Amino acid sequence: MLGGIYGHPTTVIFGRGCESMVGEEVRKYAPKVLLHFGSQSFKKYGLYEKVSKSLQLSRIEFLELGGVKSNPESDLVYEGINICREEKIDFILAVGGGSVIDSAKAIAVGVPYDGDFFDFFVKKAIPKAGLKVGVVLTIPGAGSESSNGAVITHTKKRKKYDCASPAMYPVFAILNPELTFTVPKFYALCGIVDAMSHVLERYFSNTSYVDCTDRICEGLIKTLMKYALLVQEDPYNYDIRGEIMWACKLAHDNTAGFGRKHDWASHTISHEIGARYDVAHGAVLAVIFPIWMKYVYKTNERIFLQFAQRVFDMETTSVKNDQTILLAIDKFQQLLKKMGMPSTLRELGVADSKEFSDIAECCVATMPSGTIGNFFRLSKADIEAILHSCF
Repeated sequence: MLGGIYGHPTTVIFGRGCESMVGEEVRKYAPKVLLHFGSQSFKKYGLYEKVSKSLQLSRIEFLELGGVKSNPESDLVYEGINICREEKIDFILAVGGGSVIDSAKAIAVGVPYDGDFFDFFVKKAIPKAGLKVGVVLTIPGAGSESSNGAVITHTKKRKKYDCASPAMYPVFAILNPELTFTVPKFYALCGIVDAMSHVLERYFSNTSYVDCTDRICEGLIKTLMKYALLVQEDPYNYDIRGEIMWACKLAHDNTAGFGRKHDWASHTISHEIGARYDVAHGAVLAVIFPIWMKYVYKTNERIFLQFAQRVFDMETTSVKNDQTILLAIDKFQQLLKKMGMPSTLRELGVADSKEFSDIAECCVATMPSGTIGNFFRLSKADIEAILHSCF
């Protein structure tokens, strides 16, 4: 197990009706906030009235900035930064899923910074301070409600960049499973795929003596797999939605990843595709991850055999390793299909493979080694091979 610092500065408030507490929570930090959200569904289904009423009862003044896209863009971040500076706003309340929260985090660290906030995302600078951010979560999966990271698409370049800093942790996150009832089925399931991928990026590691977090990862994967199927049969079941919401939160708050080296190659590739084609992140991961698994499993067959045994309850002694591992990956891919996820890039609208060389080049462009990933170091040629296998 690797050394490190483990801390969770985000207070999580969970349960029915807890969004009514948002005003008193915000009041602890500021009397004036930027209310940040995505589509008009925030207002359509009544959550806007609940949040605004709670803020008003706590005498919180608020300005609104909606319009966050599923792949949040830099142009809206700049707009938010300008509003906060001009209106002397000290707090951002993000109501939505990971895209809204990521946009709020980027605004928060951009306001006190003298330069371009995108310096943080292209690794020219590190955020040292930021406005406080609070969250009312409506779409679980991204895990941004209690993580220190964000991903933003540069509007003109159509490329995603990430940033992580302790300054980006939300101070509180309100999680009411009932708020997820109105999320369209496809996007709810995309969120679950994203969460499973967050776990798998940590699970497939070459770090030794991490059995504790191995077991945590396996438990989260099995939980998410189980409830991904159940929620399709019973989408308005509070308990099912609660299991999903909590598992998604644990999947990306580093509970499952402490003390081990992570991979993140599949996410890097998926971000590049998502920025170009503006498709749901979870849907891209559903295509990329199984192919990545087939491409790299020989690097460390032990962890893949463990995955087969502990996640899919497979017998691992009576057949050859390759057969067992590939069958487990096929079982995972079949589960994704049952969730209605695509299995090829063509299904995502990628009609031409000519871009694959450029996508691969962009994935490795900022890496001094010219490779991505830690479980297996993928070169540009490796990434191209994976993309062609996904096509």
